[in-house]
Amino acid sequence: MPKMKTHKGAKKRFSVTGSGKVRRLKAFKSHILTKKSAKRKRNLRRPTTVATRGEEKNIKRLIQA
Repeated sequence: MPKMKTHKGAKKRFSVTGSGKVRRLKAFKSHILTKKSAKRKRNLRRPTTVATRGEEKNIKRLIQA
C-alpha cells in the first residue's frame, strides 16, 4: 500500500500544538466587517482549538506527513 499523502488544503489551515491539540483560525473575518463590532473582530483574530475529538482525529490524519 502506498504512503498516504498530506492534504495540502488542511495543512495550510491547521497546525498541531505542542500538547497535541489542533489549532485553527476563526471564520467570519474576511469581509462585511463594517457591521461587526471592534470587540468581535478582535476576538476573531485569535486562533482557537478544534472542538471535538472526532474532528481532531480526522484533521491529524489529513495533515500527518
